[in-house]
Amino acid sequence: MSKAATQGLLYKRVLLKISGEALMGQREFGLDPTTVTRVAAEVKQVYELGVECCLVIGGGNIFRGIAGASQGMQRASADYMGMLATVMNALAMQNALEQAGVDTRVQSAIPMQSICEPYIRRRAVRHLEKGRVVIFAAGTGNPYFTTDTAAALRASEMKCEALLKGTKVDGVYSADPKLHPEAERYTHLTHHDVLSRDLKVMDAAAISLARENGIPIIVFSIHTPGNFAQVMLGTGRYTVIGNEPVQAAK
Repeated sequence: MSKAATQGLLYKRVLLKISGEALMGQREFGLDPTTVTRVAAEVKQVYELGVECCLVIGGGNIFRGIAGASQGMQRASADYMGMLATVMNALAMQNALEQAGVDTRVQSAIPMQSICEPYIRRRAVRHLEKGRVVIFAAGTGNPYFTTDTAAALRASEMKCEALLKGTKVDGVYSADPKLHPEAERYTHLTHHDVLSRDLKVMDAAAISLARENGIPIIVFSIHTPGNFAQVMLGTGRYTVIGNEPVQAAK
C-alpha cells in the first residue's frame, strides 16, 4: 500500500458489519439487487482508498434465529438456519463486488467447500495483504452467538484497527430518533458508556470483546452515499465508541 493511498486515512485495516436488513431495500424480506450493488459500491470506494477491508453480514433479512426460537423452534437449530442465511448474503455481496471489479473471498465458519472457503485465520490475513476483500459468513459457527459478536471476534483476529457498523442512522442516539425526535446524538462514547447506559448499538458480548482488544467501534449510516469512505477520511457524521481519540493513520 503506497503512502499516497494511505494519506489522510484514519485506519488501514477495518471490518464492516452490516445487517441483513440493510440489503432488503424497500422489500419486506430477502435481497434487493439494487441495494446490494449500491452497498458494494460503498465498499469499493474504501477499497480504492487503499484500506484493507473485511465484512460480516447478518442474516435477518432471510431468517433470524431468535425469532425462530420465539415461535417454538429449538434455539440451536434456529441459529444454524440464521447462519446459513448469512452465507447466502455473503455470496450475493461477493458477486456484486466482483462485478464491480473487486477481488473477493468468502470464508465460512461452517465448512461448505463447494461454495466458499472454510474460515482459516492465516489465510484470511493473507487475502487482506494481497488486496482482497474478505467476507466472513456463518457467524462464529456456534449457536447463541450473534453476528455482532462474530464481527468483534473476526476484527480481533484480523487485528483490524476499527470495527464499523453500518446502520440506518448516522450514529448512536440516546433513543430511537425516529420515535423520539428530541433524542441526543453522541459523537463519542466509551465502551463502558454503551454497556452502562444499555445503548442498543451491538450486543454486550461484542462491545466487551471490542473493549478487551482495544478496537474502536464506529457507527454510521451505510445508506448515505459515500459515507463509508468519508468516515475513513475522518469526515461525515458518525459516532466513535472507544477510549482514545481517533488520529490519521501514518
